[in-house]
Amino acid sequence: MYESYFGFSEKPFSLLPDPGFLYPSKKHKMALAMLEYGLLNQAGFTIISGAVGAGKTTLIRHLLNQLDDDLTVGLISNSHASFGELLEWVLLAYGIEAGAKSKVEMYRAFVDFTIQEYAKGNRTVLIVDEAQNLSADTLEELRMLSNINADKDQVLQVLLVGQQELRDTLKRPELRQFAQRISVDFHLGPLAEDETCGYIAHRLKIAGGSDTLFDQDACKAVHRHTGGTPRLINLLCDTTLVYAYAEQRTTIDAALVNEVAEEKKAGGLFAADVHLDLPDDAQAG
Repeated sequence: MYESYFGFSEKPFSLLPDPGFLYPSKKHKMALAMLEYGLLNQAGFTIISGAVGAGKTTLIRHLLNQLDDDLTVGLISNSHASFGELLEWVLLAYGIEAGAKSKVEMYRAFVDFTIQEYAKGNRTVLIVDEAQNLSADTLEELRMLSNINADKDQVLQVLLVGQQELRDTLKRPELRQFAQRISVDFHLGPLAEDETCGYIAHRLKIAGGSDTLFDQDACKAVHRHTGGTPRLINLLCDTTLVYAYAEQRTTIDAALVNEVAEEKKAGGLFAADVHLDLPDDAQAG
C-alpha cells in the first residue's frame, strides 16, 4: 500500500519473522553467540527465553541459515497445550515415518536415526520453539530421550526456545534433574531506547527506504509506547506508515506516533502490560 510512496522494496515492519531483518542489538548478538556456543561445545540442553514478541523466532530462523553441514536439525515450531505424543513430533521433525509404531518402536527408530547420523559424522540437534507450552511431563520425557548421549560426544543436542513460563516450569522440583543438564541459557530482554531507534533505522534501510524517515523524537516515542518489544515496534511503526501515507507526509514525527499509539490503546490492540506514556500536550490533543 505505502511501499512505492516511501520507496520501499518490501514492508519494513512485517510481523512475520524474517532473519533478513534481524537487528544486531547487543542482546540479540549475545543470544546468538550463546546459541552458537551451545552448539559448538556440544551442550546437552540450551535454553533461550524472552517475552512475547522479543524476536526469539527470528533469531532461530537466522541461526538455521548459519548452521554447519555436520548438524542434522529438526524443528518443532507448533507446540501447544494439546501437544500430544512427543516422540511423534520428534520423528516428524526429522522426516521419519511414525505410522502405527508403538512408543517403544518410535524411540528405537529415533535412536537408530541419531546413531546413523553420528556414524556419518553428524550431530543431531532438536529445536523446540514455543517451548513454554510443554508440560513438565513432556520436558521430563525430553530429558529421558537425551539419555542416548552415553559417551563423551553428544549424539543429541536440544535447544528450547520459549517465554518466561518455560523458566518457571523448569524451576519445579520434579524437573531438578532436567535443570542440572542445562549447559547454556540466556534471557532475551527488550530493546533500550537507543536500540529501538537503531532497530527502526535498520529495518527502514533493509527495506530500501530512508533510515531517517522516522525522526529521532518519533523513534523515542515508539520506544516509550512499546517498551522496546520488537513485535510491538513493528505493529506501531507499520500503522504509523499507513497514517503518514494517507496524509502524504515525507517524514514522521513524534506527534503522529503519539496519535497512532493513542488510537491503538483506545482500541485495546496493545498488550495490557504496555503503558502508553503520552506527553501532556499529546494527551490534551
